[in-house]
Amino acid sequence: MEAFLVSTGVVAIAEIGDKTQLLALFLAARFRAPLPIIMGILVATLANHGLAAWAGLLVADWLSGDTLRWILGLSFLAMAAWMLVPDKLDDDAPANARFGPFLATLIAFFLVEIGDKTQVATVALSARFQDLPLVTAGTTLGMMLANVPAVLIGDAAATKIPLKLVHGIAAVIFATLGIVALVAF
Repeated sequence: MEAFLVSTGVVAIAEIGDKTQLLALFLAARFRAPLPIIMGILVATLANHGLAAWAGLLVADWLSGDTLRWILGLSFLAMAAWMLVPDKLDDDAPANARFGPFLATLIAFFLVEIGDKTQVATVALSARFQDLPLVTAGTTLGMMLANVPAVLIGDAAATKIPLKLVHGIAAVIFATLGIVALVAF
C-alpha cells in the first residue's frame, strides 16, 4: 500500500496548479459537461501513467542497484526544483471542439501529460516501488483528486488556492523522497 499511498499523495499535490489542471479548468469552461470531461481525464491518465509506470519498471530492471538509487534520488531532487517553476497552459493546447468533450479531453490530457511533472514522477515512483498496478492506480487517483474539483468548481477554486504554498509543499515532498532514495534505498 505504500506505493499506492505515496503515489497518490505526491501526484495530487504536484498536480495543483499544473498545466493539466489548468487544462481541466479550460475544458470545463469550454464544454460545460463535467462527466465526459472527468471520464476523459480518467482514461487518458490511466493510459499515460500506465505507460509511464511500465517505463519505470523497465528502467529499474535495466539499471543496477547503486545506479538506480542515484538516478532516482537525483530525479526526485530535480522534481523538487521543477515544482518551484509555475506552469501555464499553452495557447496551443489541443482541445478541438469537433471531437466533443470526452474525446477532446482524452486527446488533450494524454498529449499534454507527455513529459509533464506527474508523468516523470510516475516513472520514478514505479522504478522506486516496482509495482506497476499500485503506482498507476495511485498516480491516477492523485490526478483525479486534483482535477475533478477543477472541473466541478472551475475558476473560483483556482483563484483561492495559494499555489506557491502548494508547490512548496510538493517540492519538500519530492526532496524528501530524493534524500530517502539516496540514503536508504
